This record gives sequence, structure tokens and C-alpha cells, in this order.
Amino acid sequence: MKAYNIPKTHNPEKGLTSILKKHSGRDSFGHVSVRHQGARQKRYYREIDFKRNKYNVEGQVESIEYDPNRNVFIALIKYTDGEKRYILQPNDLNIGDKVISGEVVDIVRGNALPLKNIPIGIEIHNIEIHPKQGGKMIRGAGTTATVVAKESPYVHIKLPSGEVKRFHEDCFATIGVLGNIPFKDRILGKAGRSRLMGIRPTVRGTAQNPRSHPHGGGEGRVGEGMHPKTPWGKPARGKRTRTKNKWSNKFVVISRHA
Repeated sequence: MKAYNIPKTHNPEKGLTSILKKHSGRDSFGHVSVRHQGARQKRYYREIDFKRNKYNVEGQVESIEYDPNRNVFIALIKYTDGEKRYILQPNDLNIGDKVISGEVVDIVRGNALPLKNIPIGIEIHNIEIHPKQGGKMIRGAGTTATVVAKESPYVHIKLPSGEVKRFHEDCFATIGVLGNIPFKDRILGKAGRSRLMGIRPTVRGTAQNPRSHPHGGGEGRVGEGMHPKTPWGKPARGKRTRTKNKWSNKFVVISRHA
């Protein structure tokens, strides 16, 4: 298996970081709203430039850094006017490489431009859902989408799920496949690693008492004894939870369920 290589550790850019507050899965009332969270290590948030709105100003990659808040590495870009910004690191983007964003720029990994100016067949990431909003989709390690067709004012994009969806041609996207591809092969190795990441243990329902979980109780080891349920009695498997009439369904050309 390929080694899980993490860039050399050094301090992040101070002006682009802020302390990331821990909530441990609690809401504003202090009640647990997301289970199995808590006891995370202290962490700083790195401000990522998802909008790529520094148009026609060339930047150079100063460093490739590990980001504890995401599974893809980040690249620190220093622009010719002296400003520094973090971007998601495309695969094979190295220290010293140049990147730029604008309406008409070269089709080179790390460059950002509107979908209307990206040729068919090019792999992209960090795609905007609405123009000028900032990239929202394809931001995880090793992910990529592909431009498959153009139908003004929309561009058809094939997503990692196999779904083909329409995006407005003025939405920006970045060229290339996102880096840190071996992330999916990582092995945490021990329970303590999960705890440092803020992941608390998950207890099986059948191992609990009947007041805590519908699957609980019984003498000795007993199965679920019913259709699988959540701790609150809702169906745990098989029942669809998403609404059929989602506003974005009109932009789906080929469903991932087809």
C-alpha cells in the first residue's frame, strides 16, 4: 500500500489562521445534537480562498501544508503584489509552481476560470454552485469532476457519483484532480487517534439496556429482534429521508440512481 505522506510540519501563515472553537456536538442549549463528538485536540482554522477572486494576478506556491480541518493538503500562494492566500492543493502542484485565476487563463492545474472557458473533457474541482459564491463542490482528497457538454447558459458536469448536473457557465472552477489521493487508504491504527480527532466511541444498540435503545435488553447475546431502529425509534435502514422535490433536481441531467 502506498505510504500516507504528510508534508513537513511548520507553522501556518499567522494572518490566515484563527482558533477553531470546540462545540463537542452540543447545540446552543448545551444538549447533544450530534452524537459521538468531543475531546478534540486544539485546532486552528486555515482560511481557504474558495472564491479565487484575485483575478489576473499571478501567484507562486510557497509551501504545501497539512490542514487538520480537511483531508486534502493546502498550498500557500504568494501573489506578485505580496498578498498570501491558501488554496486546495491539486495533485502534482509543487512548491515553485505558478497559478492564476481569471476569465481567460491557461488550462493548467491550479488555475481557476469560468466553466464556459474550460474545454470538454477537462478534470476540475472546487466548483461554484452560483456565480461569485465561492467553490462548494468537489473539495475532498482525490476527487474530481469532468466537463462533458455545453448548452448555453449551462455546462454539464459529471460528478464523482456518476451524476451529470448543469451548472451556470459563469461559475468558476479550478483545473486538476485534488491531491492526497492515498487518503482513502489510511489506517488510524488505534482508538486514541480517533479520540484526538474528536470521535467518541459508538456503542451497539443490542449492547445497551432497553431504556436507552430499542434494540437493548434480553438475556445474553440477542439480535435486534425487530426492524433496525435508531435510538429514537425511527427506521435505521432502507427508509428514504430526503425530500423528492429538492430545488436543485431541475439541474440534474442524469441521476446517480439511474
